Amino acid sequence: MLDPELLKKVRMIEVTTRKMVDEAMSGQYRTHFKGQGVQFSEHRQYVPGDDIRHIDWKVSARAREPLIKKYEEERELVVLLVVDISASEGFGSQTKLKSEVLAEVAGMLSYAASHTGDKIGVILFGGQIEKVIPPKKGRSHVLRIVKELLTPRPVHPGTDLAGALLAAGRVMKHKGVVFVLSDFQAQGYDREMKRLARKHDVVAVQVGDLREKDVPAIGQLYVVDPETGEEGFIDTGSYAFKKWFKEALLEMETDFKTMTKAGGIDVLKVDTHLDYADAVVRFFRARARVKGTKPRG
Repeated sequence: MLDPELLKKVRMIEVTTRKMVDEAMSGQYRTHFKGQGVQFSEHRQYVPGDDIRHIDWKVSARAREPLIKKYEEERELVVLLVVDISASEGFGSQTKLKSEVLAEVAGMLSYAASHTGDKIGVILFGGQIEKVIPPKKGRSHVLRIVKELLTPRPVHPGTDLAGALLAAGRVMKHKGVVFVLSDFQAQGYDREMKRLARKHDVVAVQVGDLREKDVPAIGQLYVVDPETGEEGFIDTGSYAFKKWFKEALLEMETDFKTMTKAGGIDVLKVDTHLDYADAVVRFFRARARVKGTKPRG
């Protein structure tokens, strides 16, 4: 039996994300989702105006006439959400925590996938895999996903993103779409991320907070690492701290950009102080303009 307050949050996410997909996203989002799953259907004769990249040269040579590959949309696509529920996601200096933003974005993506008739699955991870929800269809399945996203209780400390990506590869038997939702404050996951992207369409959904990029100079501050439990004082006004913080932030951002670019991975950035729905809509519209609908197979 769901707690009344939790049930209220689940319903709110369902209603708001459904409205966003139906109105703000319109056909753009659905076309993007379905456009990723296309398979070879048959050959047909080339006519002027066809994309010459689709010409099957071997078959054309045998037939002695130019033939192109005809594709049809797959009936369903498998979409997997790999969601970080580690302790660092419990941070937030604005109106929402990072974990709340990730849950709402994941709810939006879940509803969009379900709305197009596709299967949607979830992997929740912290220091280890906390829960795997196999891909299925239907409204009740999406509601279960949203409930799980709103009530994560990571048992294992740390952030094993590499392990979660390995698990995603095992869950996804065929080509599909994988959304990795995290702040990406982890190490040693680059190889697994790029390996997953070689087979699937991978999108990195990176959540952030203003105070993770700009710590005000307010003197001595007592801090605790939510994942390791390490604690101590830092002098936010000192030159040494400011220099270290700036360099560490730059290194982390540079490594992330290098990894996603090398792996051909698209990045969707969301922040706790901004409208995540607007960011999602703008991302998919921009992606559609750049990539269009490409056949895969």
